This record gives sequence, structure tokens and C-alpha cells, in this order.
Amino acid sequence: MTEKVSLSTLQKMIRDSVVMSMPGSYWVTAEIAEMKENYSGHCYLELIEKNPDGENIRAKARATIWAARYRMLKPQFESATGTHLGEGIRILLKVTVEYHELYGLSLNISDIDPAYTLGEMALRRNEIIRRLTDEGVFDMNHELEFPMLPKRIAVVSSASSAGYTDFSRQLEGNAYGYFFKVTLFNSPMQGDETEGGVIGALNEIANRVEEFDAVAIIRGGGSAADLRWFDSYQIAYRVTQFPLPVITGIGHEKDISVTDMVAWRSLKTPTAAAAFLVEQMHDADLAIEELEDRIQIMTMDFLRASSSAVVDAARKLLPASSRLIGETRANLTGKLMALSGSAGKLVKNVNRNIGVKEAELISSSKKLMAEVNGKISSNKKRLHSGCYSLISRNTEKITAYEGVIRISDPVNILRKGFTITRVNGFAIRSVENLNEGDLVTTKFCDGEIESNITVKRLNTKSDER
Repeated sequence: MTEKVSLSTLQKMIRDSVVMSMPGSYWVTAEIAEMKENYSGHCYLELIEKNPDGENIRAKARATIWAARYRMLKPQFESATGTHLGEGIRILLKVTVEYHELYGLSLNISDIDPAYTLGEMALRRNEIIRRLTDEGVFDMNHELEFPMLPKRIAVVSSASSAGYTDFSRQLEGNAYGYFFKVTLFNSPMQGDETEGGVIGALNEIANRVEEFDAVAIIRGGGSAADLRWFDSYQIAYRVTQFPLPVITGIGHEKDISVTDMVAWRSLKTPTAAAAFLVEQMHDADLAIEELEDRIQIMTMDFLRASSSAVVDAARKLLPASSRLIGETRANLTGKLMALSGSAGKLVKNVNRNIGVKEAELISSSKKLMAEVNGKISSNKKRLHSGCYSLISRNTEKITAYEGVIRISDPVNILRKGFTITRVNGFAIRSVENLNEGDLVTTKFCDGEIESNITVKRLNTKSDER
């Protein structure tokens, strides 16, 4: 029978074995899964190592940074990396292995290498950019046409964010008095819940896409560490696929995130994002005013030309009338002087005839002037009518284009019964790209399903006919 030992004795034997077999310090790479500071200033961590698939955990250990050491290491790390020492980041740390009878195995951290973390962050960011570029989606949101009058804005932000308050005030107090309809889709803007919150908000907006002209993702200022929450492949990919132009105002003056890079336009702050929208409205206002001025100038030019033609006609008509009257009077007077006898009576008759002719001539002149003025008025009305008709036709065309865009919306196509099938996030357009046993995701208008391929059939030529 083997010798009996107490639990404490066994624990001491394990402790001694650890001390004997693992002396000195080791540099270890790991990811921080949990991190807590207690009232005395000590820092307790849970370190993990994940499988290459990035999902399952292959190793886990508890670690401690004692208060005196922690007060020195934490500011050094954050100053060098520009990011908080916290959950979700990978670090290279110097540890000694310890074993305690009550608390078991733990690692005592004596140093952290910030250069390793900087490299990991840069590699992760570059990998996301490369992946979006290889998939051909990096510039998709850039290629959308920004609306001429961006009045209906969907905002992804935290309701309590100072950035959202600044954004709203800038729009409401704009110097031109433009009205904006702002709808907030509340989401965490830092921490582990940022990715899910932002994507959820974008999905809600996509379901109501016809209600908005553009999307703004905004948050207040913060440290450079806060920027890493937007170096997310999932957020960036959703922005590239979004059917509306997306602008960002994440609040960093120097650095930009991957989400900023793929958005239609990246502004430094929420206030700058709001100012950009106001400026877009002002540019449209100026364009409309310029068009109105051009129409007014063309109308006045036409009226001036018509008036000038009337004045010229009147100037030519009056001298001709005077000459005709003078010539007629002279001829009649000469004939009267040649007559004798009934000269007095004849003179009276002639003068009366002259008066009648003169009245008829003046009446004809007035009638001609009235006809010319009528033509000017008619032409003026036709010009105004033509302008209004042109504006009406263009408005109808714009409305028709908007209808075509709505009909082409992927969401509306899905509602008609069509679906989108993906494998590993990529859309499948041919059965040749599928294999039996593949896990596929099928998107409907109201959700998604996952299924396995059990049978694969290719169309024969007779099927195709």
C-alpha cells in the first residue's frame, strides 16, 4: 500500500517541484481575457491562448501584477502603445511560475513589452485592410452618390455621448436655418459591445432605408485606445455594403480607423460631420439660386428685345403717317385752289375727309400698338409656363429615378422571394462552387438560415433547354 500524505503535503510537493523544475523568468505571449484591479492596487488577470481559428481556447492561466510593479508598468505600456492595458489585447510579458497551497498555479508578472502589442495591433489592422481590398469591397461606399439635399440623417451613436450632443446642436443652430430630421440609433461606442451594437444599429437603418438620405457614425473624443474598437472587420464590411452614404465623426484628430477609411467621407469630429452636412445643403441652395437668376436674366433679355422691337416699329410708323397726311393735304389744297365756284363747300368737304382719314389712321396705329403689346404679354406667359413645365418634368424624372432606385434596393428584391446564399461570408452564384457537406447561409428578407449540403446536382443540357 502506498504511503498516505495530507493534501497540504501534496500541495507543498507540487510547489517544490514547480520551483525546482521552472526556475527563473520566461517571456510569454498571451491575450488578456479578464483584468481587475483591487482596492490595494494589485492587478489580477486571466490570460488565454486561442487556437488558430480564433475561437476556441487552448490554454488559460491566472496572473498577478503586484501594486508597486503595476503602478510602473501600466503607464509605461499605455504611453508607448497609445492604448489601454485591458481585455482583448495581446501582450508579451515576463513571468515567474508560482504555486500556492491555497490558490494553485499562477504567474507573477514582472515586465511587459509594449513593442509586441504595437506590432500585433498593426498586423491586425493591416490584415483587415488587405482582406477588404482582396474581397473588392473597400471602395464600395465611396462610389455611392451623395444626395443633393441630405436632410434625413440616421445617426449611430450613444444617447449619452457628448459627441452626439455636439452633432445635434451644430445642425439645429446652423447659420442658414436649414431643418434636419435626425433619428438616433443607440449603440455603445467603446468596449466589447461596440461591434455588435454598431452592426445592430446599421441593420435597423437598412430595414428602414427609404426613410433616410445618409448615415452618420459619431462618438465624442477619447484616447487613441478607443479608436481600436472601430478597427473591426465586421463593422467596416457592413459599412462597405451599406446602401446609403456613410460619414464618420469618431473624434480623433490624427489617427483614423478602418471604419473611417471605408466610409463615404471621414470627418475629424462630430461637429465637423454636422458642419459638412450643413455645407452640402448650402451648396445646393446656392445652385438653386443660380438657376433662378439665370431664368430671370433670360426672361428680362427676351422682354427687353421685344420692347425694343415695338419702339422701333412705332418710331417708323409715326413719321410715315405724318408724311402721308402732309402729302394728302397738299394735293387736296392744290386741287381746291384750281377750282372755282363751290370752293368753300369743297374745302369743307375736303377738311372733313382729311379729319376722318386722320382719325382712322390714328385708330389703326393704336390698334397696331395693342396687338404688339398683346404678343409681348402672350410670349411672356408662354416663357413662364415653359419654365414651370421644365421644372415639373425634371421633378417627375427625379421622382421616377428614386422609384427605380427603391425597386433595385436589395431589401426589396429579397421581399419578392429571392434569396442570397453564402459560404464563409462569400456570395455563391453557381452550384459548381459548392461541395457536399458545406455549411451554407441563406438570407431571406426577414432573416437567415444555415444548412448543410447533402446532395449536389448540376443542370444537364436538357434541363437548361
